[in-house]
Amino acid sequence: MDRLYIAPSVISGKVNAPPSKSYTHRVYAISLITSGDSTIKNPLISSDTQATLRACKQFGAEIIEEKENCILISGGKLCLPDDVVNAENSGTTLRLFTAISSLAPPGYVILSGDESLRRRPMQPLLDALRMLGVECWSSRGNGYAPIIVKSGGLKGGEAIIRGDISSQFISALLIASTKAKEYTKIMIEGEPVSKRYIDATIEMLGRYSYRIEREGYSLFEVSPSQEGRPISFKVPGDFSSASFILAGACLTRSRVEVRNIDLNLPQADSVILDILREFDVKVIVQNDKIVVEGSEPSTCNRVFSLRDSPDLLPIVAVMAAKTPSLTVIKNVKHARFKESDRISSVAVELMKLGVDVEVFEDGMKIKGREELEGNIELDAHNDHRLFMAFTVLAASTKKGCIINGLRWVGVSYPNFLKDLEKLNVSFKEI
Repeated sequence: MDRLYIAPSVISGKVNAPPSKSYTHRVYAISLITSGDSTIKNPLISSDTQATLRACKQFGAEIIEEKENCILISGGKLCLPDDVVNAENSGTTLRLFTAISSLAPPGYVILSGDESLRRRPMQPLLDALRMLGVECWSSRGNGYAPIIVKSGGLKGGEAIIRGDISSQFISALLIASTKAKEYTKIMIEGEPVSKRYIDATIEMLGRYSYRIEREGYSLFEVSPSQEGRPISFKVPGDFSSASFILAGACLTRSRVEVRNIDLNLPQADSVILDILREFDVKVIVQNDKIVVEGSEPSTCNRVFSLRDSPDLLPIVAVMAAKTPSLTVIKNVKHARFKESDRISSVAVELMKLGVDVEVFEDGMKIKGREELEGNIELDAHNDHRLFMAFTVLAASTKKGCIINGLRWVGVSYPNFLKDLEKLNVSFKEI
């Protein structure tokens, strides 16, 4: 079954934030290229992160799953995969391992994924890798997966890459360049998007003792042939996934507590706390937990730039849909290159609910309503974040809604439905 009926519900209660998807990806990939045994505690177990873990195995990492919430990765001895590296639906996996493929012994590596992933841009990363001495191609010659990489080492040197499509390109280059044969300079054209994800990559590389010199977000310099040291790391709670639960308090005017949140590590989507405050939600931060209390939002207009937090577009849009004022979401053109074209997809579904939406190239304008009738079917467009955003929105409607796309929730938040039950949300699979 792939459809879920969400009954009108008040979202309230206490849950633990799921582990961070972005940090799980990074700690797996960096453990692969680092000699020795790294211990990862509290990793996210989802289809996306499992794709990265399988890729690590294909490249020679020894994986010991000591228990459900602890994985040991023995890395540092890369081998050539004996089959296609299947990133499934994970853009992070595809991009990180396209760069890492260059470090494998001489040969060829083929990387691909599902239909959605094969529509996500790769050309800027391929162009930058070529500047660093790597032979690599889009197999269809269109800048999309499947990707072919001639392995055997990353020479290094200077590369220029545009920063306005995905920060994952930059993260991939930074990780692989620590093993380059020569000093590497990565120059960014224009202001990059999703900058906090770059910060997260550099933070994790630093924990493994890899050195990155930087000038803001315009230039990164990486010393060659770095060794790095294995670490023990506990993956923090994920603001990206927690945002759906926190927003539930805004939508249903209730109280929600989310635990297992670390505010000390860079997470792009921690800005959700400031956004909630803009929607007149009371936000209390206490050590590793966040308590939010929703109330009737004021009718003032709101403007949000999501340049560095594109994954928040769906949840900010649904909060705006339930607010009787004007909300503008801007500077998020790169959200069109995610699992779906999130700008167009969100707009189409909100208009089904009678919400006035005007779409721009880089965002949207939403005239929300105090009450939404519901009693319709919303489609997630094969996108996990749309499914979760529409689910919490459906709970706030008068008659509930059917959401199509349940299978995609496992990409980032496999326990989403279990947590909804803890938060008193009534639903059934149909």
